[in-house]
Amino acid sequence: MPTNDDKDNFFYPRSSYHGEFKPENLVFNANLQEFAQKVSYLCNLETAGKIKPGEAYRQIKDLWKQLKNSKKALGIDEKPLDSNPDSNDNE
Repeated sequence: MPTNDDKDNFFYPRSSYHGEFKPENLVFNANLQEFAQKVSYLCNLETAGKIKPGEAYRQIKDLWKQLKNSKKALGIDEKPLDSNPDSNDNE
């Protein structure tokens, strides 16, 4: 008989994190995976006609705001992506 852990692993699968090891990166990665899983569910519910497109959009937008807030609270990517002082955008 499946346990609650088995059900959680089935319904909320997690992939291993292979990025730069920092606690905030691990937390954000978990939040990102949860966001992706919930968006997938919402898309499937909308496709099956269980929820209206506007409702799916609203819920996804709310999830996006939560993810954005977690990124900000964790201080992820405070610096620009290209922080190389030698790069020249005028080329």
